[in-house]
Amino acid sequence: MFDAVVVGVGGMGSAALYHLARRGLRVLGIERFALAHDRGSSHGVNRIIRLAYLEHPSYVPLLCRAYELWRGLETDAGEQLLFVTGSLDIGPSGSQTFEGSLLSCRLHNLAHEVLSAADVGRRFPGYELPPDIRAVFQPDGGFVLAERGVTAHAAAAVALGASLHEGETVVSVEATDPRVTVRTDRGTYAANRVVVTAGAWAASLLRDLAPLAIPERQVLVWTAVSNAALFRPSAFPVFNLELPFGRFYGFPEFGIPGFKIGKYHHRGETVSPDTVDRRIDPEDERVMREAIRACFPAADGPVLHATTCMFTNSPDEHFIVDAWPADPRIVIAAGFSGHGFKFCPVIGEILAQLTVDGDTRHDISLFRLARFSRLTER
Repeated sequence: MFDAVVVGVGGMGSAALYHLARRGLRVLGIERFALAHDRGSSHGVNRIIRLAYLEHPSYVPLLCRAYELWRGLETDAGEQLLFVTGSLDIGPSGSQTFEGSLLSCRLHNLAHEVLSAADVGRRFPGYELPPDIRAVFQPDGGFVLAERGVTAHAAAAVALGASLHEGETVVSVEATDPRVTVRTDRGTYAANRVVVTAGAWAASLLRDLAPLAIPERQVLVWTAVSNAALFRPSAFPVFNLELPFGRFYGFPEFGIPGFKIGKYHHRGETVSPDTVDRRIDPEDERVMREAIRACFPAADGPVLHATTCMFTNSPDEHFIVDAWPADPRIVIAAGFSGHGFKFCPVIGEILAQLTVDGDTRHDISLFRLARFSRLTER
């Protein structure tokens, strides 16, 4: 019997496992694939981290704590996980990307600069932006390592006494008395509490999540660059970029060859996580080329690598982090909508607090299930 079982040991689950183990709990993490696998949402070398948060200003205090916790995890792991490059939030005046980022900077007194397209090009010549574009530069932005972040959290949890089962599929989470029962393809486990961090598979375990945590196919590509010096981490900030034909995000060259770019809600493909098409076709590449040719012509080389991953979208694209209404012994984290990974350590801390204390000292009012009346009024 366990004090807590964590279902799904990806970005959020590995962090929850670690923070529960830090609280001294007897905790088990169950992962259906190998740790740091490429089937879900926590792979592809790195993920953007940024303080200037265009999605909503209330994320910023959580980000400040996430930075602290990533640095603490680096100490435990003995390796660098967070790399600072600066970040650019780019779009026309009036766009959510530019105005939302600027609002967060001003409300939270974040160091920042407002740059014209010409300013960006002079300072960071890997960028060649359209002239009507403006940008918010925030010097603390950068990226965190994706697979390495998962393995670092999991290794630190195991070092603190946590158990970890890989290659084991959870088939049900049942609110029984006096414990919660977790059934897998290998056995049955009883726990005082269960944390569900199953990503795109969460709704298969908690059926009422189906309309609230919707998997979507996503693609990342790495293209060859004509001048590597322009795309070094020291010369090329990470970015969010809003153009008339979509919103894109990207990275300097790091870890594997090539300039890395993705498009939010790539082709709008709602999928099943078990049958998602992982092949890369010409239309996937065309979507990226449009932005590369408009803004990064020095990166318009052949595709060197490409991969699929998944977003799990909530209706409002804000996170779902809460106790499950049908039984508060079950705590959930889902619907991270393509912008969650940077928050992994602080979400792990929140999940441990909800599990052990029944509440959290962090403000998660934006993430509570009460905003979805269909579920909470049942």
